[in-house]
Formats: sequence, structure tokens, C-alpha cells
Amino acid sequence: MQEKIKQEIREMKLGEKVRGLRQEQRLTLQALADITGLSKPLLSQIENDQVTPPIATLLKIAKGLKVGIHYFFEEATDRQKFVLTRGEPTVGSQRRAGKDTAQGYMYKPLAPGMREKKVEPFLIEFEQREWDTSLFYSHEGVEFLYILEGELEFHYADEVMRLTPGDSIYYESSEPHGYVSVGEIRARAVAVLYTKN
Repeated sequence: MQEKIKQEIREMKLGEKVRGLRQEQRLTLQALADITGLSKPLLSQIENDQVTPPIATLLKIAKGLKVGIHYFFEEATDRQKFVLTRGEPTVGSQRRAGKDTAQGYMYKPLAPGMREKKVEPFLIEFEQREWDTSLFYSHEGVEFLYILEGELEFHYADEVMRLTPGDSIYYESSEPHGYVSVGEIRARAVAVLYTKN
């Protein structure tokens, strides 16, 4: 399963897309670092597919490069008016910290194949671990989470909530938020992200 996830990450070509767009806009790595507030070494690792960025980081890169996040999950040939995604239990991209240790969650885009989507849906699997404030993220937009299985501890600013299958939450992403899976099995959810381009 680990090898399948790595293959799906390579197929997404996130780093290649970031590098291509940065070069197309004639920006150096340092210029993109200055625009996004991300470090030059992290951007280099992302461009070389050594690190898969979490969604919040990808949003900062998208904003810096003046594209919507959908840009990273579509291909030039994508022209469909609808996308049917058949159920598959694996998720495609594990968020990794600088030392390649998994933190937080893994995600798989659920609507590849459409261009310029207004919302970006993902299947997310959350890591089982102790809560740590380094797992807080914030970015522009709003998010919607619907819990499919497991139990999720959701941290939103100063509040902590337990979400179980069938629960959902809609929230402003600009507030610090984060999550960990608690209980016997990893929590899985459908997440829908909306940001202005």
C-alpha cells in the first residue's frame, strides 16, 4: 500500500507543476519564498517531489503564483463536464514534514479531470497521534468536513470537538485549525475546500 501511495504522489506531479509555473512567471525560488512566506529549502523540496505539501502550504503557493488550488490537480487535457470517481480506500498524498515524517493527514483529490473547479473535494485520512500545536494550519477560504469513519479530534482556535461518523463541520479556514484521529481506527472524511482565486 505504501508503494501505491508513493506512485500516486508521483503521478500528481505537484512539484513539477509548481516549478513549471514558477519558471513560466520568471520567478526565482527566493522570489517565490518571499511572496509566499515559505522557506526556499522547503520550496525546493516540494519542486523536487521530496516533500508533498499540505493543503494549506499548497494554497500559499497557489496564491503566490496567482492560480487557484485546482491548478495543481488538473491536466491541460482535462475538459470533462463531470467527474465520476469510483470508491477506492487508499488516499493519494501524504503530507510530510521536512524530515520526511508523516504529520497530520493524507489526502486524495476526488475530482481530478475538471478544470477551474469552484470547490476542491478531497478524501482525507487522519493520522493517529497525540495532539500538538504544530498541527495547526490557517489559510484563506472555508472548508467542510464530513466524517466517514473513525473518530476525529478537531481543534479550532481554542475549541476542541470530537467528531464521529455522520458528523460534519463547516468552518472559516482563516482561523487556526487542525485534527488528529483518536480511537481504534484512523478517521476518514470527505473535505471540500473553497478559496477565491
